[in-house]
Amino acid sequence: MPTGSKLNKTLRDFIDAQSVFFVATAAPDSRVNLSPKGLDSLRIVDDRKIVWLNLTGSGNETAAHLLEHPRMTLMFCAFEGEARILRVYGQARTTQPDQPEWQDLLAMFPAMAGSRQIFELDIDLVQTSCGTGVPLMTFAGQRGPSELLPFYDEMGVDGVRDYWSRKNSVSLDGKPTGV
Repeated sequence: MPTGSKLNKTLRDFIDAQSVFFVATAAPDSRVNLSPKGLDSLRIVDDRKIVWLNLTGSGNETAAHLLEHPRMTLMFCAFEGEARILRVYGQARTTQPDQPEWQDLLAMFPAMAGSRQIFELDIDLVQTSCGTGVPLMTFAGQRGPSELLPFYDEMGVDGVRDYWSRKNSVSLDGKPTGV
């Protein structure tokens, strides 16, 4: 089980080849949140930093957790090809649309309706494992371009912000999310 504190070229290539990744966070007294993410929403900035664009959803646990404790884990696993699991651990921070650095970070990604936050993960540990227990599955495509993005595009900016205030301003545990 190789470990280190940064991403080498092999691991960067592995991340780039994955269609889905998972993010896990928890505040000290909250439920652990684990969410799958997809689309073109992740960028490797360098061997010690990953940035990902969070789209609007039914909850906003990650943002709430990071306000109390900045730890985050990203997991990538191969569902096709050679078996591998990669976990990237670190300290994360949230950038909201009303913050000055939002536009610069958002420019790293294609325009996507419902863009809610950008998370920056400073890596402090990288761990791989074999992944032979992960099933082989064939990737059929992303749902977001035909389902998620049109839903928020039709809402418009004001509708999405209203949605945030109704559904995304507090976590499942009643913690503020920063939106």
